[in-house]
Amino acid sequence: MKTIDKETGWIEVICGSMFSGKSEELIRRLRRAKIAKQKVQAFKPRIDTRHSANQIVSHSDQRIESESVDSAQEILEKLRPDTQVVGIDEAQFLGMELVDICDQLANEGRRVIVAGLDQDYRGKPFEPIPQLLAIAEDITKTLAVCMVCGRPANKSQRLVESKERVLVGAEGAYEPRCRRCFVPPQE
Repeated sequence: MKTIDKETGWIEVICGSMFSGKSEELIRRLRRAKIAKQKVQAFKPRIDTRHSANQIVSHSDQRIESESVDSAQEILEKLRPDTQVVGIDEAQFLGMELVDICDQLANEGRRVIVAGLDQDYRGKPFEPIPQLLAIAEDITKTLAVCMVCGRPANKSQRLVESKERVLVGAEGAYEPRCRRCFVPPQE
């Protein structure tokens, strides 16, 4: 992590495919902020009910307390005035308004750490992550391990039939694939 002074806000984006460690890295950074005695608040979309309603949970079962929201706007409504570090998981489920809200929070002097998928199940950019990447001061691209060949993977292969862009799922519904082993769905 780069250092910033207390008056400067900043946006960090952690992106990659499913099973690449995005939530784990977000949890690590939020825990470090707490160790540094900073006021931390974490948020996740209410739609993500895979593990816990009130915690961000990694696939390796690391956990940190969070608040569930239905929209990015709700983050502003739930944000405490003394919060210095804002963590947001599964950003792809919160829509384009998240970009302006993250920008506003950083302009207020807060550190904003956002984690989410940068590509959908078709291998196409998954909003709002590309827009957040454009305004972020720090970007971390995480890679998983391809379940077919073992190479570094940056794609999320959907294993179940659905044409819905948003299909919340984990093991059994998706697996990481490299560029070579990824099979885009037939549209």
